[in-house]
Amino acid sequence: MPRSSAPHREIERKGPAFERRAFLAARDRTWRAVERIAECIHPGMLEEDAYEAALAVLADLGSAKNWHRPWVRFGSNTLKAYGILSDKGKRLGERDIFFVDIGPVWDGYEGDAGATFVTGRDEEMLRCQADVQRIFDAVKSRWLDSRDSGRELYRFAARLAQENGWQLNWRSAGHRLCDFPHALYHKGGLSEVGFAPAPEAWVLEIQIRHPLLSFGAFHEDLLLEDREAAAG
Repeated sequence: MPRSSAPHREIERKGPAFERRAFLAARDRTWRAVERIAECIHPGMLEEDAYEAALAVLADLGSAKNWHRPWVRFGSNTLKAYGILSDKGKRLGERDIFFVDIGPVWDGYEGDAGATFVTGRDEEMLRCQADVQRIFDAVKSRWLDSRDSGRELYRFAARLAQENGWQLNWRSAGHRLCDFPHALYHKGGLSEVGFAPAPEAWVLEIQIRHPLLSFGAFHEDLLLEDREAAAG
């Protein structure tokens, strides 16, 4: 995607009716939905059925629409970046890995969260699940401490992934999040921006893959100051 030349302030602006409390509540509701969806998923389930389960959970929790479709990825489909359709007919195994990535709209505010889960005791899958969270946390800590630019944060993420034996998927590049739709303000990725991202305005996405085996892991959340980041 091309880098935006829009001013920093324009990229991070919010709508005139924006309410911070409602926006953070949307984030918390999104994480509850991720957990509920993961509880519905079990070995033997088809990925297509997991997608339908995700839609049902979101509707039950009160999300009338999604700003992006739910992505529930099983096994080798965890290698696929946002927007790429899964290979059909993927069934979750007893020793397998999957992730949930949802983008619901709650009362006019966008949520976006994603996490990885493992069935069984495959050591490399468990390591991948743990490491994607650790890399996310380390990149967030660097943002808090240094206020590096988006580009610098993703270069740091790539180094961390490599040091831990993984490959970073650069297509999962982070983005704005706001009152719906955030695309009115900015359509590009966090990995492209040359300034320090403001709190409560950007989603950090980390997707890694095994260098040899056909699986990966994913984690994303809104960049918040630590005092606001109790959920997720």
